[in-house]
Amino acid sequence: MSKGAKKPGLSVDRRQLLSMGAAVGAAGLAASKGISQSAAQTSGFPTVQVAQLSDLAVGAEIEFDYPDADSPAVLLRLDGPVEGGIGPDQTIVAYSRLCTHKGCPVNYNAAHRMLICPCHWSSFDPAKKGRMIIGQASQGLPQITLRLTNGAVEAVGVEGLIYGRQQNIL
Repeated sequence: MSKGAKKPGLSVDRRQLLSMGAAVGAAGLAASKGISQSAAQTSGFPTVQVAQLSDLAVGAEIEFDYPDADSPAVLLRLDGPVEGGIGPDQTIVAYSRLCTHKGCPVNYNAAHRMLICPCHWSSFDPAKKGRMIIGQASQGLPQITLRLTNGAVEAVGVEGLIYGRQQNIL
């Protein structure tokens, strides 16, 4: 049999098989990208109503616990659209308040537009998915996944690992 000839009873040669395999892999990757990222991040998390959208003026800061009583979090309504934000102008976000360095609770400083840890001064930018700006922390703050339901802002998941945990749901 000559090189590249098809074997009897086989309708696909090696090149076609590799091409089909690559196409199937690409289709699988495309399908997985189509799955809602928030759906993947909210599986198994409780739904907690945090505030009414109508009560959140620009500059609002609401502390709450999520996903449980040992996990302090903060909801902020900033003055411009933010990554991962919800609401009419994507200005509402929430983060774990536990610093990723040593777990001290961070506080929002409106004048500097940062979440700042009082223990070692790690600072995080809430307008940029809680990214660390400066300090001892090695990663950003976990972002609380939010959604709007009938005018209520609800916490429904966490993106990132809360300080001191091996998993977010205990």
